[in-house]
Amino acid sequence: MGIVLPLDKYELERYSRQLPLIGVERQEKLKSSTVLIVGAGGLGSVISVYLTYIGVGRVIIVDDGIVELNNLNRQIIYSDRDVNEPKAVVACRKLREANPRVVIDCYGERFDERSGDRLVKEADVVIDALDNWRTRLILNSLCIRNGKPFIHGGVEGWHGQVTTIIPGQTPCLNCLFVGRKVVDRESAIPVIAFTPGIIGLIEATEAVKLLIQSGELLTNKLLLVDLYTMEFKTVNISRNPKCPVCSRA
Repeated sequence: MGIVLPLDKYELERYSRQLPLIGVERQEKLKSSTVLIVGAGGLGSVISVYLTYIGVGRVIIVDDGIVELNNLNRQIIYSDRDVNEPKAVVACRKLREANPRVVIDCYGERFDERSGDRLVKEADVVIDALDNWRTRLILNSLCIRNGKPFIHGGVEGWHGQVTTIIPGQTPCLNCLFVGRKVVDRESAIPVIAFTPGIIGLIEATEAVKLLIQSGELLTNKLLLVDLYTMEFKTVNISRNPKCPVCSRA
């Protein structure tokens, strides 16, 4: 976050229902911030919509996928007419329409170490909206290397989890899996619409609280959500002093 940008008359009216809760100064912090969302599927579509509506100044989205019919049970930013279109193109168009004051940059490319490093450097906060661990761990390493706060969220079926990672202060994703083999599923992950909706909203909330420096965060904690039994459980997690990714951060 560089120079703090003032709100104009349009923005003061548009955000008037939330200003009593966060104040003009914090809304200006949001306007002056950049958030990178990696993934524009079930999680990413929810996260991007709400960060755009709340007034984050710049939202960067990376996803190399196309809209498929079986996405439409949960990926709320897309509709039937978007099937077979690139997700990045559709998301960009719809988010710009949703809030013309927010800069929306979408990249229809695979997120990898080379392209990702540049984008992570541009962000104030990075959000994991991915559906595979291989890319997730690349993102984790890039955030630790660049000192960028990183919000992890994951879903499967009725279950989801969220944690907020601050390099040098909290455990990273790799800490949680040192000595364990993480394997991605070969088949599509089954998921019901509510799960990415709720987990995505929690991730978006964590991002906003980080940016405006207000409220309690899910740092050093992993939130576990079971929507089938309607149980929300928070477990304490700690850094692994031997973690090859973050032990020197």
